[in-house]
Amino acid sequence: MLVLVPLSLAAAGATVASVSWVDRAARAHLYDERTVPPAPVALVLGTLVQPDGTPSSFLTARLALAQRLYAAGRVRVLLVSGDNSRPDYSEPDVMKAWLVAHGVPARQVVADYAGLDTYDSCARAKLIFGVDRAIVVTQAFHLARAVSLCRHLGIDATGVADSSVRGDRLTWYRGVLREDLACVKAVWDLTLRRDPVFLGPREHGVQDALATG
Repeated sequence: MLVLVPLSLAAAGATVASVSWVDRAARAHLYDERTVPPAPVALVLGTLVQPDGTPSSFLTARLALAQRLYAAGRVRVLLVSGDNSRPDYSEPDVMKAWLVAHGVPARQVVADYAGLDTYDSCARAKLIFGVDRAIVVTQAFHLARAVSLCRHLGIDATGVADSSVRGDRLTWYRGVLREDLACVKAVWDLTLRRDPVFLGPREHGVQDALATG
């Protein structure tokens, strides 16, 4: 008990401090889709793709929001970032296919295949794709952390969230609960300034798409 109680208190304190830090860093930069200031790029964060190759309800909601931002002229390029760690699983390919099927020109959708987590997606958007200003698109429970990470990694980021509860409500509430621990990891990653799992040469897809769009 002499060990467990102090450790538990320290863990709780670190969690509360991390969540508070994330909230403060993002609070002034969160908008709804009607009021968000235009930006050159929307960074659309990936999540689960179903075994049949279709986007999950959460991913579909993110993509639909990004498509509306593009159609409204709020952004000119969509950078879709997600997990492609297995040959048979590619969030970015599914995301791009959905957006193209819903009217976004293929040349205006750029895929990042190494967005293995939120930190990597934000860091690679800056380091690999040269994004300086962006609107981050994800679910409401995830948005503050994503915007905070982007801003601390050098992107002038705002955020727009899907706030609907779709599909499995349990998945939504599980996502809400895991955010507390994810905020601790975000602070840790930023403190260490770790490199993304995959770096590589600079990619010019975003700049090329901005030049043509």
